[in-house]
Amino acid sequence: MKDTLKRIVVLGLVFASAFFSVSLYRAWQGGYGVFGDGAKQEEVGDYAPENATLATTSAVDPSQVPGLIRFNDEMVELVAQVTPSVVSIDTEIVKKERWLDYRGQVWERDRLTPGLGSGVIVSEEGHVITNHHVIEGHQRIRVTLQNGRSLPATLINSDKLLDIAVLRIKGQEGERFPPLKFADSDQVRVGQLAIAVGNPFGLGESVTVGRISARDRSLSDIKRDLFQTDAAINPGNSGGPLLNHLGEIIAINASIYTLDRENPSFQGIGFSIPSNDAKRTFDHIREKGRPIYGYLGFRLREVNDYLRDVFSYSGKGVVVWDVEPDGPADKAGLKPNDIVIAYDNEGVESAEVLLNRVELSKVDSEVNISVWRGDKIVNLVAKIDELDPFAVPSEIQSGRLASDTAIIEAVGLRVVDPPKGSRYQRYRGVFIDEVLEKSLAHRAGLSRMDNLLEINGSQIKNAEDFYLRLVATAAVQKTRLKVTRGTSLPVEVVLPPIPRKTD
Repeated sequence: MKDTLKRIVVLGLVFASAFFSVSLYRAWQGGYGVFGDGAKQEEVGDYAPENATLATTSAVDPSQVPGLIRFNDEMVELVAQVTPSVVSIDTEIVKKERWLDYRGQVWERDRLTPGLGSGVIVSEEGHVITNHHVIEGHQRIRVTLQNGRSLPATLINSDKLLDIAVLRIKGQEGERFPPLKFADSDQVRVGQLAIAVGNPFGLGESVTVGRISARDRSLSDIKRDLFQTDAAINPGNSGGPLLNHLGEIIAINASIYTLDRENPSFQGIGFSIPSNDAKRTFDHIREKGRPIYGYLGFRLREVNDYLRDVFSYSGKGVVVWDVEPDGPADKAGLKPNDIVIAYDNEGVESAEVLLNRVELSKVDSEVNISVWRGDKIVNLVAKIDELDPFAVPSEIQSGRLASDTAIIEAVGLRVVDPPKGSRYQRYRGVFIDEVLEKSLAHRAGLSRMDNLLEINGSQIKNAEDFYLRLVATAAVQKTRLKVTRGTSLPVEVVLPPIPRKTD
């Protein structure tokens, strides 16, 4: 015990000696106190103020840049006038969350996932336009005005293909909202001023200024004919307006180009939906409750070198590959192997461009179509019909076994493929055309216009594929269907097994 105490005392003396030695050395080198706070111990004389001559005039005389001064003031005034019409959109979606407890049992609970975006008021009654992807699948939507006031919003309907949704907000009795005017996007020129207003990253009202960089950009076969802009657009700007120098809506901001998918941010390239397309969809949804597209009923194919040799044709256009019997194109006189060279008195560059122009044509209007047939040009007139994917007759294979027919009747579903030569062709799976009364499908709550994506865990390729899978298993096991309705997220619907009948 005494030896231990001696060691502690010796160590303490060694430590104290080292501390005082270092402190004395520092004090000798820099004039610091041994126990001081580190401040140098020396006399500081009276502080002498330093001379500093500041600029008293601007770098440029205001009389030399009256245009810039006026532009700056007018931009501030423009922003003050338009921002009350731009809103923030907050959404909530319920997602299923599963986890394992310590016993290995699976539990499931609902979890609210928030989302954000932007929108613009387009009517005094409180109609708001935003992107479809901002509100897709969300069960709760709230709109926050510039003054911080929050209002619940009702989804009237949306166009998933164009990525436009129409909401409605209501205030106090007789309250009117400040709308912005739609500009004619056909008049938008490359290089003109573009002002983006929105709610990036949930920060609230933000304004960025740039130019229209390009027109008619295509991100995919669905998203095409977009404006490209260098006005900064970031996550949260989606659904907000792109404005011109008069504060008119020239486009609805939709997406950005970024190489980092995990943390997307603006890199000088943003894309917006032209106002004419957005207004057309808005008018359709407001008047009829749904988006409307034109339809002619033909399948198209690009003209390649082989077809040029076959048809002895060297110009531009697209080949009519197939024509729907008794459809608008058939009634107008279009035939397979016709080469469409002009539509509504404008040249045809590609099948995608022609399809887009047909779909955006006014229903019941007449359009001029010029085709190359044989060795001469034939001019035709077609009447645009409305595209209705659910009016296509069911294609149940004839000669089916009685047992298969009985199973189909018991399940009670008539399904159709998305119509060919239309935007609906990009949908996966099949659509329900009819649900039989008192059938299994009827009791399960399925209805016309539902989109069937999978059956028993397998993706549905087409109507015939659906029926083949259905009759193979429905009599011996439960049928699990993945279904989506409107803008809702896919859900699973389970049909009980039915007894198989023999011939």
